[in-house]
Amino acid sequence: MASRLVQGTAARVQSLPAPIGGWNVRDSIANMDTLDAVQLTNLFPTVNNVVLRGGYTKYSTGITGQVQTLMGYSSGATDELFAIAGTSIYDCTAGGAVGAAVKTGLSNAKWEYTNVTTPAGGYLYLVNGVDAPLLYDGSVWTNPTITGVGASSLSNIAIFKNQVWFTQNASLKAWYLPTLSIAGAAAAIDMSSVAQLGGFLVAVGTWTIDAGYGVDDNLVFITSNGEVIVWAGTDPSDATKWALVGVWRVGKPVGKRCLLKYGGDMLMLTYNGLYPLAASLQSSRLDPRVALSDKIQGAFTAATQTYGSNFGWDIMFDPQHNALTVNVPVAEGQQQQYVMNNITKAWCNFTGQYANCWAIFDNEPYWGGNGFVAHAWDDNYADDTSDINGYALQAFNYFDARGYKKYFTRARPSIFTNGTPSIFIGLNMDFDLADTTAALSFSPQVSAKWDVALWDVGYWATDTVITNNWQGVTGIGYCAATQFKSASQGTTILWASTDIVYQQGWGGI
Repeated sequence: MASRLVQGTAARVQSLPAPIGGWNVRDSIANMDTLDAVQLTNLFPTVNNVVLRGGYTKYSTGITGQVQTLMGYSSGATDELFAIAGTSIYDCTAGGAVGAAVKTGLSNAKWEYTNVTTPAGGYLYLVNGVDAPLLYDGSVWTNPTITGVGASSLSNIAIFKNQVWFTQNASLKAWYLPTLSIAGAAAAIDMSSVAQLGGFLVAVGTWTIDAGYGVDDNLVFITSNGEVIVWAGTDPSDATKWALVGVWRVGKPVGKRCLLKYGGDMLMLTYNGLYPLAASLQSSRLDPRVALSDKIQGAFTAATQTYGSNFGWDIMFDPQHNALTVNVPVAEGQQQQYVMNNITKAWCNFTGQYANCWAIFDNEPYWGGNGFVAHAWDDNYADDTSDINGYALQAFNYFDARGYKKYFTRARPSIFTNGTPSIFIGLNMDFDLADTTAALSFSPQVSAKWDVALWDVGYWATDTVITNNWQGVTGIGYCAATQFKSASQGTTILWASTDIVYQQGWGGI
């Protein structure tokens, strides 16, 4: 017998926690965990609530062109930030207008880099596979003298056991310099005999593991056809002190910036997902369940298949905010980010930050845009001078009564905020994924500044307080998903839960 709603049926109230399980693009929407979300945009899932992401401010301006490389130089007590755009390098350390470029005449702005420390001092070492390599020693930019290989063909770089290592354009040869040297005669290791799928070396990095008898470093290369080649040892010129650990197939890498040191592990950005190296190499077959991106695999696969050839794929770990960011270059001016909570492994996606590249400088996240460098996760909670728009569609919920129709009448979000953001709560019925509401508008109220504003005139920001106002909703269906939408500037939003009022029909399916 079909279920039916009867006038006078007692109203029921159910409280739904905010979707701290994060964005889910893997499971069926008909059987998804109620702590998950079908969509979660500009809202970051923390351990106990969902918060509006921080905004960004333009930290350095006056740059000509798209910033495609951000680099932090660190030596002793000196920390500096540089941006490469067009054919020039700019010093962005102090912020504000950058002034004249510190280095010009480059062929492009797509460089790879590392910091190197030798007895002679600390250096920032750059290669791009087109120009001669660059060195910065804290004051002067120079070209190191490298023999044995065409230095301008060196395309990626890493440090392994006090030696500088390079990959070479369209080659399976890796090159290394003498120990504790930044120049000199380069020697090669040819991996054409071990790379069974051919191709060329794309990236190089170090992988620290504990094999049970102590921590050791391995040298890792990934090829254009998705093979990971791992070496161990201390002297590549001595066969008794150098050995091949193994070769594994993991999937084609996405861009040159596809490897990231991640605690005691290494992450690989591939067309198949974002994988930790240690778990991935435990068997001869790649298990998709070990991918950190497993829960958003549907979105990840669609993005790599559609935009995989675009420049701008990047990975950044931000320990201050416990966030791992994957930059997704949809198009220039349309980039977005897939962001994972490093504690819970819950995902969301960020829009409105049109980043070409990311870097950590002075323990803070920065990204390069069109003519500027932005400071991200800023507590101004505005994107420059624009609203941050949050959106969530929670998992569909049967309210403990599958097969029974419900009539929904009211909803009340419980949020903590220090202002009056525009908030909308609605319900989508029976797997309808459409956003049926108009975009929210918000008129920011500027808070007063201490020692500047006038008493009894200036508006002072409030402490964070809870607001939980009822909003009317309308819907009849077997299941419903909470739709949360916000627009604000300069306002924190912490979403804890939503109370839903409904009446349940009589009878079963």
